[in-house]
Amino acid sequence: MTDPTLAKAAIRGDDRAFLLVMKQHKEQLYRTAYLYFKNENDAIEAVQEVTYRAYKSLKKVKEPSYFTTYLIRIMMNYCHDQLKRQKKVKLDEKLASSGTAADSLHSVEIQEALCSLSEKYQDVIVMKYFQDLKIKEIADQLNCPESTVKTRLKKALSLLRKHFEDNGGEGHV
Repeated sequence: MTDPTLAKAAIRGDDRAFLLVMKQHKEQLYRTAYLYFKNENDAIEAVQEVTYRAYKSLKKVKEPSYFTTYLIRIMMNYCHDQLKRQKKVKLDEKLASSGTAADSLHSVEIQEALCSLSEKYQDVIVMKYFQDLKIKEIADQLNCPESTVKTRLKKALSLLRKHFEDNGGEGHV
């Protein structure tokens, strides 16, 4: 979560405050990009591009308490745009060689399952389980009712369970 005082200063045009806010969120933004791209270079490039886009559109942030979700939303939009252009998802070799074989296999299966979901379901899963946002924060970010977020989460989890069952997994999501 962003310090509200720092966020206010960044929105007012304080470059130092903006850099501090971005430093606080760098890892979170990187993890989000990595979930989509599964590639370190693309994730780093995404963080750089999102930093630029966030700086360029800082005046659009009306509520400093939503600065974190503002950044995440920019990242998710950027990732979706890039993936549409690429028209394919690359599986990162590093993922397959990191950790134990079981951990790597599990990570690969999760990545494949997430990729099988439509954009609206990917978004709620990423925001809820990878960004630890609350239902209300997700609803605010997506400009939809909380009930819609809950419905999408339920449907996304159901689709993930089905994906794992259909692919020989245990289906425990």
